[in-house]
Amino acid sequence: MDLPHTMRAIEISRPGGPEVLRETQRPVPVPEHGKVVVRLAYAGVNRPDALQRAGAYDPPPGASDLPGLEGAGTIAAVGEGVTRWKVGDKVCALFPGGAYAEHAMTDAGQVLPVPEGMGLREAACLPETFFTVWSNVFMRGGLQAGERFLVHGGSSGIGTTAIQLAALFGARVFATAGSAEKCAACTRLGAERAINYRDEDFVKILQGEGGANLILDMVGGPYLTRNLKSLAEDGRLVQIAFLQGPKVEVNFAPLMVRRLTITGSTLRPQSDATKAAIAEALEREVWPHLASGRLAPVMDSEFALSDADKAHARMESSDHIGKIVLNVTA
Repeated sequence: MDLPHTMRAIEISRPGGPEVLRETQRPVPVPEHGKVVVRLAYAGVNRPDALQRAGAYDPPPGASDLPGLEGAGTIAAVGEGVTRWKVGDKVCALFPGGAYAEHAMTDAGQVLPVPEGMGLREAACLPETFFTVWSNVFMRGGLQAGERFLVHGGSSGIGTTAIQLAALFGARVFATAGSAEKCAACTRLGAERAINYRDEDFVKILQGEGGANLILDMVGGPYLTRNLKSLAEDGRLVQIAFLQGPKVEVNFAPLMVRRLTITGSTLRPQSDATKAAIAEALEREVWPHLASGRLAPVMDSEFALSDADKAHARMESSDHIGKIVLNVTA
């Protein structure tokens, strides 16, 4: 297939709020060795996109400066050395950047087939959240069946994914959220107990259950010390973001006495080989459950590509439950 020379895209005109996102024309990427170009139908909207827009999360070296870390569509071109994918294949993919556009390039190892029976709109919401949750909850955090698992922000894209996966694999799931509606959504997805953090103390609730064996947190700041108090002995805390700040004072004595573990990661800067290994695990362990309908992304809202600013405003309002997508063809 011959690629067009130019494409519609959303660029960050300067660091700032949602209003700095603007539609532009960019050259269509030409696939490099080991990479593919995807003609996107939908792109997922994620918190790291907003951080990049604000000037707080630079793309890795060599990546597109356009926002967008996930999407779904069809393979438009393949680079040398790519054997699995061919032009026309329906796929979803993790991108190092650039998915707010009609075409985007990524390493072939970060591409996955669209699960059987799933549309491109839903498939566009899989890569960023499922890569993040699988690598941090199961690979890094080592969650096992029967363990008590607490996820903060249970109604977010990450949270709704983590609840479903943890429940599917036999964990006892607890989640925090900020309204009765969001808590109800968490329990529908498989949380044993949804905690409204505005009027309930998750520390006391988890301590009453014997403590969490694993906590997935994206709040940071003052939540760190509260999370440590919420852990069972030998418990693990996995940090993936810090919406309330990256710095806090910690008393290490309880951590040592109770043998607690604090770890964390960010997905975007990791190597192509690491991301490919996550993709292989997802296709083996999780994709069959998506095809069977036992798992599904929770969809909040859809915006046209040209309305990316409105999508970011929706996300930053924190009123959403689940995933927000951009319709690239609209």
